[in-house]
Amino acid sequence: MLTTPGRLPAATGPPAKERPGGRATPRASGEPRTPRTPRTLRTLRTLRTLRNAVRRTVPVMLAAVAVPVILAPLPAARADDVRDSQREVLRTLDLPAAWRISEGRGVTVAVLDSGVDRDHRDLAGSVTEGRDFTAGANPPGVSPLRLHGTYMASLIAGHGHGPGGADGVIGVAPRARVLSVRVILEDEEPGFREFNTAERYENVVARGIRHAVDRGADVINMSISKELATREERSAIRYAISKGVVLVAAAGNEGAEEPDASGNAPYSYPAAFPGVVSVAATDRGLRRASFSNRNPSVLVAAPGVDILGAGPGDEYWVGRGTSQATALVSGVAALIKAKYPKMSPVLVVQAITEGATRRPTGGYDTGTGFGVVNATRALAAAARISRHTLTAEGAGGAKGHDPARPLGLAAEPVRLVHRDRDRITLYGGVAVAAGLGAVVSLIALAVFVGRTRSRGAFEDPARDPYTNPWP
Repeated sequence: MLTTPGRLPAATGPPAKERPGGRATPRASGEPRTPRTPRTLRTLRTLRTLRNAVRRTVPVMLAAVAVPVILAPLPAARADDVRDSQREVLRTLDLPAAWRISEGRGVTVAVLDSGVDRDHRDLAGSVTEGRDFTAGANPPGVSPLRLHGTYMASLIAGHGHGPGGADGVIGVAPRARVLSVRVILEDEEPGFREFNTAERYENVVARGIRHAVDRGADVINMSISKELATREERSAIRYAISKGVVLVAAAGNEGAEEPDASGNAPYSYPAAFPGVVSVAATDRGLRRASFSNRNPSVLVAAPGVDILGAGPGDEYWVGRGTSQATALVSGVAALIKAKYPKMSPVLVVQAITEGATRRPTGGYDTGTGFGVVNATRALAAAARISRHTLTAEGAGGAKGHDPARPLGLAAEPVRLVHRDRDRITLYGGVAVAAGLGAVVSLIALAVFVGRTRSRGAFEDPARDPYTNPWP
């Protein structure tokens, strides 16, 4: 029997604080943010240029949390420098070997985020625009910035550009398609405050999930986080899983904050919902990154520090956060779904966890879950699992039994047997009485035999008149 390495995450975490109203709008899941007022989400952003060969390029976002202040454009990076800067992540996930098995072709990954620049040269032809659930938050005529969403989409399904796609950003599943569903605003968008305060944006994540499922998504990436859960989100997640969709979400970036009484960092939603793959971030040494949340919702981890990706306008950014780690894991899920399209979400998750490397002592911890995701090993695990989920065939190629049909040669009406309870009671009573009588008879016989033997032992021997004439 196949088993998954436990859904330790949400099962052992605190119950979701669900409420139908109040502010619970999502935020992009990046570097630890500054304290925020109850009604406004704010983030701590740090800007720096790319390191080493790419340091002459465009501005770089260190925190994958929302759009940072964009600096004046610098000379564009050489495309081969961009790919070189990705090699460490590609090697960690063992992607060159995985691509010989699957590249994500035929799979659609919904990116619930701030929007995706479909014209970026590394994403051109791969992006379909879904609904914008933030419509009306920005003033009329203001275009979305789409920085965070483009960044995540490129990590999932970037296909590069130039001859053979050898230049620019390559994603984990370069042949997959992206469905862009806008459910958050960047910090610098003028409607940011309106989005975080207006009641009508309360359940944008739940609505985005349902929209993505109805548009045919196979995987849903949610590099976003929020502190409060809603019943609508729980219902939407249940709906997605029932349709065979894999959901992946960021564990959150409050790991550097003071832990709670249980030693855990805050829980983040939708990652902490049962059925959602909650992803933590690791540093360059593949240890839990200092900002990454640690709690029992974490299932697996992926690189989340100095991750290079695409930005709007053919730019490239580098940053850190559980957002980036989440996008990488969504890409691995896409590789599996492309190879095994009928595999259920729970088995896809089992393959991902079975294939993880750098497993913690004891097999699991709240920092990196079951370990760091490895695409090749996950595909190998999926291959083993798939052998147990194929339709059985009988002699002559006949298919196995259809569970929707009854067993047997023909479907006959079920015969109902009516039993006379009074007779059953009577016969049962007679049987009990007979049994008791037999027991009593055996006891009486034993007592009689015992007494007879006792009397015979104390009688005088029979006298012989020829040998003992005197009394």
